[in-house]
Amino acid sequence: MKHSLRALLAAGLLVGALSSAPFYARAAQDTAEPTQAQPTLPQEKLSIHSGAASHTFSVELATTPRQQQVGEMFRTQIAPESGMLFLWQTPQQSDMWMENTLVPLDIVFIAPDHRIQAIAENAVPRSLAHISSHGPVIATLELPGGTTARLGITVGDKIDTPSLTKKP
Repeated sequence: MKHSLRALLAAGLLVGALSSAPFYARAAQDTAEPTQAQPTLPQEKLSIHSGAASHTFSVELATTPRQQQVGEMFRTQIAPESGMLFLWQTPQQSDMWMENTLVPLDIVFIAPDHRIQAIAENAVPRSLAHISSHGPVIATLELPGGTTARLGITVGDKIDTPSLTKKP
């Protein structure tokens, strides 16, 4: 969607070249405007507990600035029970946007108590409008557009996933 470093490294073509390149050359490539989807990131299971129901997803973990910058950009589809989890180092305001994101997303902001603080449903592809967490969050979850309404996921629902449990 918009946050992290892109896919030149993902293509694997520059790994050898970058390891021997000077730092300033690597840094310039890491901050280049993304031009393609990044490869699939490491994944883990995430559950959302909504009333009596529990919904399980397989989410990619966007942990580095580059992975967060690129996010779901340029992907043409997202499987129904998948998504991407953006993990922040400390609680912070999270402002997302849909630049170069080709599919609608539900953006779920996760408070420090692991509860959903805010949801932006069906964010518009390619929009530059900022989508706000409306306060500090420890993570942001992107799901395929329409998922939260389809499953009845609402503000206040609880999120469980190993990466949130590891956070202080």
